[in-house]
Amino acid sequence: MKRRAWLTLGAVVLGGGGIATYAVASPSTDAAGDVQPKRPVKVYDLTLKGTEAGKRELPRTETKQFSLLGVSWTGVTKPLEGKAQVRTRSSETGDWTAWQDLETNIDPPEDPDERSGARGASEPLWVGPSDAVQVQVVHEDGSTSAGLPKGLEVNLVDPGIATAAEQRAAGDDSDPAAFAVDGTGTPTPTGSESTSAAPTPTDPTDPATSASPSESATVSPTPTPTPTPTATTPTAPPSTAPEPTIVPRSGWGADESLSPDPSEYNADVKAVFVHHTDGSNDYSCTDSAAIVRGIYAYHTQSNGWNDIGYNFLVDKCGTIFEGRKGGVDLPVLGAHTYGWNRESTGIAVLGNFTDAGASNAALTSVARIAAWKLGQYGVAPDSTVQLKAGATQKNLAGTSFTAGESYTFNRISGHRDGYATECPGTSLYDQLPTIRAWAAGPVQGLKLTSLAGATLSGSTYFTKGAITAKWSATTPSSLISKFELLVDGQVVTTAAGTATSASTTLAAGTHKVAVRAVHQSGRTTPATTALTVTTDTTAPTFSTAPKITLRTGTVSTTAVPVTLGWKAADSQALKSVSLLSPTTATFGPTTTSSSSTAKPGAASTWSMTAYDVAGNTRTSSPSYTPMILQETSATKSGSWTSRSSTSYLGGKSYSSGAKGASLTWTFTGRSASWVVSRASTSGQAYVYVDGTKAATVDLKSSTTKYRDAIWTKSWAGSAKHTVKIVVVGTSGRPTVTTDGLVYIK
Repeated sequence: MKRRAWLTLGAVVLGGGGIATYAVASPSTDAAGDVQPKRPVKVYDLTLKGTEAGKRELPRTETKQFSLLGVSWTGVTKPLEGKAQVRTRSSETGDWTAWQDLETNIDPPEDPDERSGARGASEPLWVGPSDAVQVQVVHEDGSTSAGLPKGLEVNLVDPGIATAAEQRAAGDDSDPAAFAVDGTGTPTPTGSESTSAAPTPTDPTDPATSASPSESATVSPTPTPTPTPTATTPTAPPSTAPEPTIVPRSGWGADESLSPDPSEYNADVKAVFVHHTDGSNDYSCTDSAAIVRGIYAYHTQSNGWNDIGYNFLVDKCGTIFEGRKGGVDLPVLGAHTYGWNRESTGIAVLGNFTDAGASNAALTSVARIAAWKLGQYGVAPDSTVQLKAGATQKNLAGTSFTAGESYTFNRISGHRDGYATECPGTSLYDQLPTIRAWAAGPVQGLKLTSLAGATLSGSTYFTKGAITAKWSATTPSSLISKFELLVDGQVVTTAAGTATSASTTLAAGTHKVAVRAVHQSGRTTPATTALTVTTDTTAPTFSTAPKITLRTGTVSTTAVPVTLGWKAADSQALKSVSLLSPTTATFGPTTTSSSSTAKPGAASTWSMTAYDVAGNTRTSSPSYTPMILQETSATKSGSWTSRSSTSYLGGKSYSSGAKGASLTWTFTGRSASWVVSRASTSGQAYVYVDGTKAATVDLKSSTTKYRDAIWTKSWAGSAKHTVKIVVVGTSGRPTVTTDGLVYIK
């Protein structure tokens, strides 16, 4: 569990022997259990003193806890011609940061009435929980501080604890997220809020509090409602784009007593100016509400404005916060872009985007707000508009504007387009075209990525009928209204903008399948390149059923060499053929045979399945039995000698060198092979099949071989056949040694 910080008094010896008291954050056990009491926003103002070196500074000074700071000065229209830098000490680690520059070229208020109590100020900088600060402001020439404005001070903001989520996070190490996520992927506020407050003890002798800090101890418990329309309060027009989920002012803990003045309204919203708030990008999104609350306190208490300057703020997780009060659906006059506030709304992204771009989540939310606000007035986010200048000035690019004259702007522009500032940072500025495209539509980057239930062969997909088309798009789903699945140019089904696939069943035949998207603006993306899909429900065929035939090779009592042959075909495209038994193998669509072995004396089922690319199958499972016929089963003529050896089939064979000696086997089968023993002295034999001489076989071999199937013969079907071998009586090597006959039954 985290512990609540209280303040402990101490003292330091300053240069010159002076002693100053200070307040240091120190932990104590949280008496409230796992929920931290609310703590109001507080602002501490510390004066910067002049030095002989020609700068104004605040030496390292320990303070009460703060998380956001800035530098302000007397004279709202007087620029700070110099560099302001700060260092802070983390209250969690005790480490000091490096020097950080403050952005001091910010917009003054346009309204003369608002200028009366306003101060010049830098952009606020979020530094996270800190308890000490060091500040220096150096004039441009570096040698004198005479050109620096009067009343320079550093303003420290403790954003306090105001929301229920922050109370839980402050009291629980699990640090739960401050917002839940709705169905659109946009965070929404959760939990209830208490209006109780626990002010931090103060010490009037503390230099960090002696400047009479402004403190707020109240938090509005309800969202800011749209004001009831009056003569000066417009009616909210409907929009062509859906309203995104927005955290109301009560959701981030706005103290409405800091902004007592009534809201002011423009006639409409013609443009959107995008900003960044500067500061760190390393904040946790659970701190976003506190950051917004800190900016609000800084704008009202340090700048002297009547409210936060921005109409909307967006964090890196895509959470959208209501900024200036008056109704998010109304054209509230903001204070964000000097000279152009009367016809625009301002959206600030929390963070600094000079070197790194904003997250996709942040860009998405900016696009959604822009589309919604501009859609209320019927204008396209990717168009341009003529805006009337409210001040004579130049922008960052050096373009001159004259008050009262009109100038062309993109509907979604960067702060720097209207004012001489680096805001919204070079990287975020370069992302504005993406924001415009996402906000305006049509959906970008749409492509079909795959077709489940279909197989690609060549340039055509084949299916049995049911398919699932899958796609992707670069436009965020929250900006997409729907997807449409097209078959032959007609919409067959629709899917939500968050979907990435859709299914349908295709009729028999060949079709064109594509997908298109409808943006929330109504703009429709042209259909993707159509894929050719053929529906095939016809199974493959075996034009030649699987069969085995005997082949040459070594025979044993457990394995006979055979060739498995088949022919499969399909009306569309054959994919493969698999052997399922007596062993397994898979063959390509053009393969029609394979060498194998079969066990003699036993029936074997040769089961094969043919697959087409659509997924249809056909199985054929014939059975075959290889049989071995010994010499003793043959009809003999002439002189034959019986020989015994374990190398022979059955341990015996017949041998003869007598010219004309013969052996005849009769069998019923579809394939036969003659098995012999061979050596360098082996002779020749004639082979007769069904009474007709079929071959002259020479048994001579440079190496001795046993059980060698030297000759084979196969027929289309099973029938009764005779095979007769006759000894030729070859000169010098007349001997023929036979080891039986094998046939397929």
